[in-house]
Formats: sequence, structure tokens, C-alpha cells
Amino acid sequence: MLQLGDEVSLYSLVFVVILLGTRSPVWTTALTASLYLFLAMFRFPQVPAGRARRVLHPVPGKVSVVAHRGGGHDAPENTIAAIREASKNGATGVELDLEFSSDGVPILMHDDTVDRTTNGSGPLSQMRFAELRKLDLAAKHRLRDKFAGERIPTLEEAVEECLKLQLTIYFDVKGHPDEVQPKIFLIDLHSGKTFNEAEEAAAALRDLYKKHPGLYNSSIVCSFEPKVIYRMRQSDPEVVTALTHRPWSLSRLGDGAPRFPAAWRHQWMTLMDVLLDWAHHHLLWRLCGVSAFLIQKNFVSPDYAQYWAQRGVEVVAWTVNTRVEKEYYQELLHVNYITDSLVEDCEPHY
Repeated sequence: MLQLGDEVSLYSLVFVVILLGTRSPVWTTALTASLYLFLAMFRFPQVPAGRARRVLHPVPGKVSVVAHRGGGHDAPENTIAAIREASKNGATGVELDLEFSSDGVPILMHDDTVDRTTNGSGPLSQMRFAELRKLDLAAKHRLRDKFAGERIPTLEEAVEECLKLQLTIYFDVKGHPDEVQPKIFLIDLHSGKTFNEAEEAAAALRDLYKKHPGLYNSSIVCSFEPKVIYRMRQSDPEVVTALTHRPWSLSRLGDGAPRFPAAWRHQWMTLMDVLLDWAHHHLLWRLCGVSAFLIQKNFVSPDYAQYWAQRGVEVVAWTVNTRVEKEYYQELLHVNYITDSLVEDCEPHY
């Protein structure tokens, strides 16, 4: 449970920062009170702790091992074959990436193009599902011969396979955080209604949970984008949710290289990273009422896990790909982790 001292510290810091900026006690008090009222009125409560535990620890007392994109090292990522391989190799659950074809079909895909993972080329936003279905997801995989002809599955097909295999599902709703650009708005071809990615994803998942109510106890919705999680809670407040975060993601790529060549822009985005990190750890998790926090593995420690445990939030680390790291998380930290392979050490898949 969140302790009173945590909230006092938050609002005290906000008060001091605003006071330094405005030099006005009146405006400082008004703005701090407005923030308090905003959070009090619009934040979502966390789902019951018992149900969150069932999702995060389907095997009580054991660390959950989640196959990243179904285990992209062991089989073509985000495929039915990957889900089956993950189950065979002892995964507790699978992390699956939700995307949409140009005609609005929910599918599994990590990127916003098909170039990296298939024998095709082009953006998803310009490809209908019938075109995507013809592509071979094994064409560029290291085990292409074993999994030749593996097709892009629909979200529905993947969920049914996971339910059959009793795998926990981590739905990763893509916001493409590695692309600092305006988000695309989509149009429903049936109603003509325009809506953004967060709304489309929330609508698709809401329908899925209604069709498969067992998902409430066996899945979690995750995203780098807080607006996605907030919209999901608006759409269905009973869904277990998590924020995903990688510190310095605005200024640096996944491998740590600077995102921007210009020094001034890199420094500006570094400042934005500091503010974003603070917001994740003090405001956004509370506003969304998340039950878990998915964080890049390099930032996890016993103290960090304890910080979140005191707030009723569980840490899940990504991406943990070596035997030594896995032993550290299982035996010392007792923290759930996401991995690209359940059979051998491998390099991370960004």
C-alpha cells in the first residue's frame, strides 16, 4: 500500500518546484491543490491485489518466466509457433505485441513495418490483413528451415492458443517509443470514426476480454505509453495493467547509442528523460492504477523492487537473456522476468 509519507513528499516537491518557478505563494498553492484534486478525481484504483497476484504469479511462490514476443530467439517472434515453443520449454507466460493491419484487424507484430521479420516490405498502415497473411515470418529467422511458412497470426488466434496452453499473456500495446514522431490517427472504415492507436487498442482488447472472461485472471495489458494504459482502464477498469519503462529512452536507443546527433537536442531530450522518469515513478503509475512496472533489467536491484513493493506494484524485468542473470532474478531478487530464449543464452532483441 502507498504510504502517506509518499504522497506528502510528492506534493511537497511539487510545491517547492512551482514556488521556485512562479515566486508566488498563491499560485503555488493553487496549482499544487489543482494537481491533488486532479489525481483524486481522475486516477484509477489498482485492481484487487489477490487477482493481480494470480496474473503475475500463476504458480504461487515461484518467479514467472515470460517469453519475449513468444521467445523470438527460439522461434519466429509473435507467432503461434513461438507460443507453442515457449510452452514446451517451460515458460509461465508470453509477451505478445499488438498491432493492426490497414483494414483494422488486430494482429501480432512488433514493428510498424514488416521488413525486419518477414519476406515482405512496407508499413503495416498500408497493408491489408489478406496481404500480411501471405508473408513468411520465418524467412529471416535463424531457424527459418524449421519454421518455414509461419504466418502472421490474428490476436484472436494467439489468445486462443495461449488459453489452451494455460499461458499468462502480457499484451504489449505498441506506441513505438523508439520513434519520436506524431502518432498516426486511424479511420474505422465501417463508421468513418477517427480514433488514435490507444483508442483502437483499448477497444480491441475490451472486446477480447468480453469474449474470453478468463483473461481477467490470466493476462495483463502493458505499454510504454501511459495514455494507452489510462485508456484501457477507462474502457475496462477490471483489467490488470502495467507501465513499461526504459530510462533514457527519449535520448538514447535501446543499445545505448545517442538518438540524435545534434548536441543541443540530445541534451534537451536527456532533460525530458529525467522528467519522464520522475513522472513514471511518482505520478503516472498512480494515475493509471497499475499493478506492475516493466523495467529494463539494468535498473533493477533489491532496493528498487522494494520501492515498488511498498506501493503495491510488482517489478517485471526485461530482457533477461543469460543463465547468470536468470539465476540472479530467480534466486536472489525473486522478480519476474521476460526473456528472448528459454533454452540458451542469447543477445537481446530490440
